Amino acid sequence: MIDIFSLPHPLPDSRRKRRVYVYVPDHADEMLSDEMPGFPVLYMFDGHNVFFDSDATYGKSWGMKEYLESSRTPLMVVAVDCNHSKNHGRLREYAPFSFDDPGLGHIEGKGRKTMEWFVHTLKPHIDASYPTLPGRETTFIAGSSMGGLMTLYALCAYGDTFSRGAALSPSLWTSFDRIQKMIRESPYLNGTVLYMDYGEKEMGRNPDMLEGLGRTAAELLRAGACLNFRIVPGGEHCEACWEQQIPFFMETLSYDGFSHDA
Repeated sequence: MIDIFSLPHPLPDSRRKRRVYVYVPDHADEMLSDEMPGFPVLYMFDGHNVFFDSDATYGKSWGMKEYLESSRTPLMVVAVDCNHSKNHGRLREYAPFSFDDPGLGHIEGKGRKTMEWFVHTLKPHIDASYPTLPGRETTFIAGSSMGGLMTLYALCAYGDTFSRGAALSPSLWTSFDRIQKMIRESPYLNGTVLYMDYGEKEMGRNPDMLEGLGRTAAELLRAGACLNFRIVPGGEHCEACWEQQIPFFMETLSYDGFSHDA
């Protein structure tokens, strides 16, 4: 079952409210019990690309619904639409800090406001409306590209809310140095579980990407993160490729079994 509704959002775009997709397992009543009174929750960026091809920017979604149904994964997924405004709305919303790019100009980062809304508006609404396990150990986050960068930021700055994450093709190019500084200064990463990948065919997008990925992975390991890092053979920067990685990152998110804290 997928519910779709809208919530007021602090960042302006072409709509007054932001669309939210909520996946709840079809057989929720059968899955829930005294031992498991609710579901872990995976929050995802770019919600329009997560479930339905008809809503996806390029006509191809991740197909998360089909994967979750076929695997009968005891997990809720909450996916939030991004800012679609033409003035780099998505980049601003998913940038933890401001940065400059020769092709894009100056991007004023609004990632902190985005995550404040996730943590203090969206999550309380979800926990009040659905059978969730609201604790840190059962609250995860995931995204790709700029959403992958936001996943890293969420684990570093809001790790008291999120214990695990999946960062697919994260946009580290925005500032390798600031991202690594963010990792070094985070108080939350020790024991945090993270899946991170990058496509083999993406390397040509930025000449410093290979070195930057290595340095970022090294900082995460030094910080004590439980990191599963891989280069995807033949991987490209697109939803079709990220869909193929779902089994890999889901195995990481649920590696030792979903905790059942209430």
